[in-house]
Amino acid sequence: MSFSMYSASVPVFQQILNSLLEILDKADRHVEAARIDPNALLQYRLFPDMLPFTRQIQIAADFAKGAGARLAGQEVPSYEDTEKSFADLKLRIKKTLTFLDSLPRHEIEVSAERAITTGSGEKTRHFTGQAYLMHYALPHFFFHATTAYDILRHNGIEIGKKDFIGTIPQ
Repeated sequence: MSFSMYSASVPVFQQILNSLLEILDKADRHVEAARIDPNALLQYRLFPDMLPFTRQIQIAADFAKGAGARLAGQEVPSYEDTEKSFADLKLRIKKTLTFLDSLPRHEIEVSAERAITTGSGEKTRHFTGQAYLMHYALPHFFFHATTAYDILRHNGIEIGKKDFIGTIPQ
């Protein structure tokens, strides 16, 4: 069986982004029921030198759309980082899911050897498509998605591993 660049990327991003949508719903219901300021969670950091929850979600979405676009040989769409609520973050994720749905599967399938460059200046990195996906995009995506989950779990949102994993595609 050959390695499928598409199967290793788009459905994986979709699975976790969809689980983040559900987790955001639970967080929104929690702050409403507990009558706490949503910003207490939206701006929460696990440690002072870490990014806040909102930024973790933004970056997870950015890695999903960026990886999808680069693997498909397309320009990476730019999103403004203006989200200020759980609803805004859900819209960003939904926009990312819509973008991933629009990508041509064939272009991603043939991207294993495609040259991919990220960053600029001294932070420029060069990869093949497969190395980019497996050793850069997916680890970064999962780091930020997991950190977002951890922030909510740490703050008492009743979520568990099944919530993070979400629905496994058949």
